[in-house]
Amino acid sequence: MGMRALLAGSAVLMAGVVACSSAGAATASPHASGASRAAKVATSAAATPKASTAGSATLATVTEGLCTAPAARRALAAQLSADIQKGLRGRGGVHAVSVYDRVTGVYCLYNGSAHFDSASIIKAIIMAALLRWHQETNTPLSSWEKSEATLMITQSDNDAATDLWDELGMDNLQHFLNLAGMGETELGQDGLWGLTQVTSHDEMLLLRLLTGSNSVLDASSRAYELNLMAHVVGWEAWGVTAGTPSDVTWQVKNGWLPDANGWHINSIGAFTGHGKNYMMAVLSVNADANDDEQYGIDTIEDVARLVQHDLNDAALTAPSGTSVTAGG
Repeated sequence: MGMRALLAGSAVLMAGVVACSSAGAATASPHASGASRAAKVATSAAATPKASTAGSATLATVTEGLCTAPAARRALAAQLSADIQKGLRGRGGVHAVSVYDRVTGVYCLYNGSAHFDSASIIKAIIMAALLRWHQETNTPLSSWEKSEATLMITQSDNDAATDLWDELGMDNLQHFLNLAGMGETELGQDGLWGLTQVTSHDEMLLLRLLTGSNSVLDASSRAYELNLMAHVVGWEAWGVTAGTPSDVTWQVKNGWLPDANGWHINSIGAFTGHGKNYMMAVLSVNADANDDEQYGIDTIEDVARLVQHDLNDAALTAPSGTSVTAGG
């Protein structure tokens, strides 16, 4: 925590601007949340991909609390919904959660369209926009861009983020958001990238682009960004990574930003390996200025551990009617 706080110098400087302006407060009232939002997203081809499990895409979709899923995964959807709410119960502040598992087809959304200050998770968008720009211009990243990108993602370096934000410009950044279908994301103005307004719904769209074949980011671009997210420095390896099994590979980007209202703490990540392929985004803002950075991190990690447990429980993730036998 101490090392991370030292690296957050320019984020704190930006927070001074936030504290003096009402523009910095998270727009936390949800536009839609829970099962109704998840069901709407799950029925949209542009928003939720088909499950990869053979035959599950042909089954009826069911809704259990915050989650939707193929009927054969009803129990998993119900458990995830209950555990997301359990993880948030009693925690001060406003939160949003999105979870998607490609293998089972389960999708969960809580407060999906509530807006939060992005803090440093915007850096994953900057990186993706940079890669898309180079795809369109058919040019490789320069050595300078590679160096800045590495600092920005692996160490959450703010100066590097500003350099790449300025190089891309608002038009290229918005162009990427348009291509990605991230219509709920509102770029920060006047160079204040950390005040970009993000939603857990749109962050899941970004994670899906980074982890699956699509027309926006090619395989090389996806691999490049995910590799950086898989090699963040130790003080960046918190948040949705909590509870990840040792045989599952994570790729993560976190963000934190203090202002007059408290701490904005966000974490997004993708998880693969040993038959797993799932994503999670948890956004938060503390309700009390006396709640510190660790309080927000703890909130995210409480949710993450429960979600990680559920999505790695062989009995729970198996289709209904399937018996699971422990190996000898």
